[in-house]
Amino acid sequence: MVAIDSKYLQSGIDHFESSKILVIGDIMLDQFIWGKVSRISPEAPVPVVEVEYETTMLGGAANVVNNLVSLGAHVLLCGVVGEDQRADEIISKLNELRVDTNGIIAEHDRPTSVKTRIIAHDQQVVRFDREKKIPLKPKIIKNILNFISENKQDLSAIILSDYGKGVISRQLMNGMLNVISDCVFPVAVDPHVRNFKLYRDVTIITPNHKQAGEIVGMEVTNEESLHTVGKRLLNNKKSMAVLITRGKDGMALFEQDGKITHIKSVARKVYDVTGAGDTVIATLTLGMAGGLDLKSAAHLANLAAGIVVGEIGTSAAKIEDLKQAINVHFARDD
Repeated sequence: MVAIDSKYLQSGIDHFESSKILVIGDIMLDQFIWGKVSRISPEAPVPVVEVEYETTMLGGAANVVNNLVSLGAHVLLCGVVGEDQRADEIISKLNELRVDTNGIIAEHDRPTSVKTRIIAHDQQVVRFDREKKIPLKPKIIKNILNFISENKQDLSAIILSDYGKGVISRQLMNGMLNVISDCVFPVAVDPHVRNFKLYRDVTIITPNHKQAGEIVGMEVTNEESLHTVGKRLLNNKKSMAVLITRGKDGMALFEQDGKITHIKSVARKVYDVTGAGDTVIATLTLGMAGGLDLKSAAHLANLAAGIVVGEIGTSAAKIEDLKQAINVHFARDD
């Protein structure tokens, strides 16, 4: 494990509150139905969940936003929602976070994406999705590009949060790169396997190990295969670096200069990985925007991921928790 200076990480965190991040991607609402199971259905061999209560949280690209705000950043969000009650709920939650929602466009023929998870006894029983995966209309792409152009001078970074629902496309990607060609801030991509060919000229791409293997066509089963997959992803020349997240096995950072950095997981207990990728890319990007080098930003993202996987449901690391995690981590190393 590469030695990382705690004061240097803290200096990066000190810049979080002055950062302005634009998130572009698939906006969703995460719904959780909580209950308990005491019997099996007489109709089919499935558990009967007795519902106790329900909660909703921002999901997809909106959960990236939630993580950024929780870490103190100023945030703008671009994407699409439907003209429905779920969209109103998302906008209301974003307004509470003081997020700039002027880049969100409502489409009458597209329902707002909702992922519903049924949880009993702290375990997910089933998930069902309500969504429509269709490309954006040219007019909407133009509106998003205009929003980027109007705000680019004030940005510290851009995050593309791609869940494969239709927002990220070749037209949007090419248009965005053209609009920000005179900018020097980092661009980070949380990828979707199907859209990997669309990404280019970005700072870093953050697939999990399963996505990375699928993109390359090779399963990641050990360190040797991990290195092969990481190097192949870099050879595509899509980005300056690739950060492969590996769950309980931590992360691996691959850079164009040939350096490979392995980062061990700091999570003591893993209850739920829901939204962990959103936490990683939010913290990683803020670290880069705050002046940290890629390795240090990745270590910071690893600490943040260790916080959220210890909680049930989509969650976000708070800046105070991240500072404490740094202190605990380095005290343990000492």
